[in-house]
Amino acid sequence: MKKQFLTAVLLLPALAFAQPKTKKAGPPAVDKDKQAIIADLDKRTPEYAGISKQIWDFAELGYMEEKSSKLLEEQLTKEGFDVKTGVAGIPTAFVATYGSGKPVIGILGEYDALPGLATEAKPEFTPIPGQKGGHGCGHNLFGTASMAAAVEVKNWLKSSGHAGTIKIYGCPAEEGGSAKVYMVRDGLFNDVDVVLHWHPGAQNAADAGTSLANKNAKFRFKGIAAHAAASPERGRSALDGVEAMDYMVNMMREHIPSDTRIHYVITKGGEAPNVVPANAEVYYYARNKDRSIVQSVWKRIENAAEGAAKGTGTQVTWEVLGGVYDLLPNVTLAEVMHQNLQTVGGVHYTPEETAFAEKISETFGDQKVPVTNAALVKDFRDASESATSGGSTDVGDVSWTVPTVGLSTATWVPGSSAHSWQSTAASGMSIGQKGMIVAAKTLAMTALDLYKTPALIEKARAEWTKKRGADFKYEALLGNRAPALDYRK
Repeated sequence: MKKQFLTAVLLLPALAFAQPKTKKAGPPAVDKDKQAIIADLDKRTPEYAGISKQIWDFAELGYMEEKSSKLLEEQLTKEGFDVKTGVAGIPTAFVATYGSGKPVIGILGEYDALPGLATEAKPEFTPIPGQKGGHGCGHNLFGTASMAAAVEVKNWLKSSGHAGTIKIYGCPAEEGGSAKVYMVRDGLFNDVDVVLHWHPGAQNAADAGTSLANKNAKFRFKGIAAHAAASPERGRSALDGVEAMDYMVNMMREHIPSDTRIHYVITKGGEAPNVVPANAEVYYYARNKDRSIVQSVWKRIENAAEGAAKGTGTQVTWEVLGGVYDLLPNVTLAEVMHQNLQTVGGVHYTPEETAFAEKISETFGDQKVPVTNAALVKDFRDASESATSGGSTDVGDVSWTVPTVGLSTATWVPGSSAHSWQSTAASGMSIGQKGMIVAAKTLAMTALDLYKTPALIEKARAEWTKKRGADFKYEALLGNRAPALDYRK
């Protein structure tokens, strides 16, 4: 007995050392309202998968999304939303509203495709003859998941009798068309307390991150046509103007902030080699995380265009087609979103989906990562003061108008790049559709947290006000121009 007692006493320090002083918190409990959302979205997954596939098949370019927007509008009308179409002077933009009173929560939805990315939903590049566009950024999933989340919130508001309003914004032409800028400019977000959004991706994350401000335009040179062999001296080549501009801008890259991005594509260079081109066009983007740098660099691009025209004896005009702010991150909201994403979890593949993903992954070369990463949720990261994504989005303008938060989910095979045939293929099949449902659940659950805990909205607005600055005044980078409805034509 004495020996056993001594042994126990001797073990006590070791046992005390082995036991943690504080118990590690597990995942938060899921209340019955969130459980109902998860169950209903699981039940309705085939329905929403079908809608996303229809939009994937439509593959309509910016401001041309007539079928896509109509499909979403019809679904929302059927669900009891009050749908206003053609808002902000854009035929394919809409706002659908349900409920009354405060808080007002908005959810953004997109549905435009990209040019040149038409491929079948197969693990090898399989072009679709005659099709102009493809959903290489997964916006067919984006608009559908946002609608699904809004429907779940509507159902909860209706069944609970809770005060509040849910709005879903149908946002066309995100890819360079800056539709949300016109919607912001028209005051469509002025009564909203918080905006939620998401984006398809290759991983599951809800960071407090930012993005790049962006300005873009088409530069159009006008020259004089002539026979390129018999009388070239009588011609003035508009293509020479474009190439001279491109050369000067490329030399400029050495003398601008190193994190600035400038890219262009010649959209018109002439009709035949033996005719001096009378008309030529080049499409330019400039990006930086600091929009004042974008404006400064842009002025130098304009100067290069004018210099190129003078040097080649041509004339130049330009049309600013888009311009977007950097994202203003909100840590308060991002932490709430991240917690809900953790609760929902990542994307788990079937054996057939794993085989598809592995075949896609083989095309990535050195960028290949384990396809099982789709099931992981990245740790929360506050990158609000430093790191940025490599892209731009017109969500940026919304975020400077109202506190805004977003997430990404693994709708594509891990390692995929946006704007690629690989992301287009995954966006049109079950891998993309599973990630879409993860997003819908997370958005709806985050909205419920905000309705139930108004203090979160107050805290988020205080953070937003401080970051934005007391003297901030919104001015669109694209000026007062009307929506560029023909920018993809």
